Amino acid sequence: MSLTLTKTANPGRGPVVIVVMDGVGLGPDYAGNAVQAARKPVLDRLFANDPWTKLRAHGTAVGMPSDADMGNSEVGHNALGAGRVFAQGAKLVQDAIAGGSLYRGAGWNTVIGNCLDKSGTLHFIGLLSDGNVHSHIDHLKALIAEAKRRGVKKVAVHALIDGRDVGETSALDYTEPFEAWLAEVDPGYGIASGGGRMQITMDRYEADWDMVARGWALHVHGEGRRFPSASAAVKAFRTEKPGIIDQDLPGFVVERDGRPFAPIVDGDSVVFFNFRGDRAVEISKAFVGEVPFPRGRRPAVTFAGMMTYDGDTNLPPIILVEPPTIDRTLGEYLVGSGVRQLACSETQKFGHVTYFWNGNRTGYLDQSLEKYIEVPSDRVSFDQRPWMKAAEITDAVITELRAGAASGKPYGLARLNFANGDMVGHTGVFEATRMAVEAVDLCLGRLLPAIAELGGISLITADHGNADEMYEQDKKGAVKFENGRPKAKTSHTLSPVPFIIHDPRQRHAVDPSVANPGLANVAATALSLMGYQAPSDYARSLILPG
Repeated sequence: MSLTLTKTANPGRGPVVIVVMDGVGLGPDYAGNAVQAARKPVLDRLFANDPWTKLRAHGTAVGMPSDADMGNSEVGHNALGAGRVFAQGAKLVQDAIAGGSLYRGAGWNTVIGNCLDKSGTLHFIGLLSDGNVHSHIDHLKALIAEAKRRGVKKVAVHALIDGRDVGETSALDYTEPFEAWLAEVDPGYGIASGGGRMQITMDRYEADWDMVARGWALHVHGEGRRFPSASAAVKAFRTEKPGIIDQDLPGFVVERDGRPFAPIVDGDSVVFFNFRGDRAVEISKAFVGEVPFPRGRRPAVTFAGMMTYDGDTNLPPIILVEPPTIDRTLGEYLVGSGVRQLACSETQKFGHVTYFWNGNRTGYLDQSLEKYIEVPSDRVSFDQRPWMKAAEITDAVITELRAGAASGKPYGLARLNFANGDMVGHTGVFEATRMAVEAVDLCLGRLLPAIAELGGISLITADHGNADEMYEQDKKGAVKFENGRPKAKTSHTLSPVPFIIHDPRQRHAVDPSVANPGLANVAATALSLMGYQAPSDYARSLILPG
């Protein structure tokens, strides 16, 4: 059924362009705020002269279980594109475990049944932390405890080390107590392999399949440097390379009795226990699809994901928890109303302005009315090139908006993502992150006048914070130090994000009656500026009418 919008006015204007400055939050006033430290004359001018407000971009405002939970790019773009808040991965999994529906489900019972029927090992692959962005260690422990109760004889965990959604050198805070807990549950359970999340397994958007190939060799074949435990591996790598952070730790294999503890073999069951989809797609394809690297021995296993990672391709076919159904997105309404749309980002965030924006749907909604532009990302550590592809994204958007106007087929809405503040922020390198924010600001200086020339309106916001807190702080707000330097913070933040309305032709006023505004309010705001009435259940527009 086609969704249509009711016009409240004839727009007669250029495009509304939503600019997502990924990871650029409004954080605390302290030495670790790379957003504050950056030279950003364009943003400073916007804050001084244009109407703006703060938006909530974490916790319940984006569907997470509590306001102690950080937001992330996936749930942030879901909220931006859907205009409403949906319960997201972490909360869905938490509720399914607490209520027992996960254990009653077909997916879990297929996984367990295979292990019992074939005397196979139950393998869990995923991010071993409590960051609650991709996974949560408590979910893993609950699944392992239930497997023990069901009589599974051998459980092997393939631990992807975090240091990105949690402290950059916190690995032993997870591996040591977890290894002790596993030994108490059953001496036949243990960690089998692992490595830093930016070195193995968790690639996304096909940016670096070599990461997945390295993980496959470790997890499946047991090929890699051997250690007596995961904690021993972490300690050895830190001794050999002082200053290495957890996300960059090399891969390792745990051995028992002189051989790899638990390579994945025929008859086993494998669960990828991350709930977030972007970094789960490629490893899932390695088990149940096709991949561009030689897999060697490909074991016949029962593979399941915590959730569906790609709804359009039903990947993976077996899941433990049903994902949220996000319907009636902003994009669907605009397509139904005949409005042309443009989406653009570099590879690292391309899926966010397309797949996640469209409610976890792959591909075009209507290619005759949409154009998606992907700028290939660099394949280097982003602190080495903090400008990333912001200039190329800016070029592409300006060119396409002008071409649309010149052809008589103008775009009504465009959205783009500058990934710099988030991707560079995750490296923990303060100066590079400051430069990343400056690169975005420089591009805004070119982009906004071009939009204005077309009679358009720019909405500048972010999906969550990151670059605004680059140093860890103690409970009193003092910067923590480690080895004589500030201890880097590589995770997202709980900070609000800016929402700026830049319209040189008309002064708009922010509606003060909108309580606790969040990212979901952006969709109705854009529709209002385009001359359409937002659906009645969308979060309210942030501007006063008239």
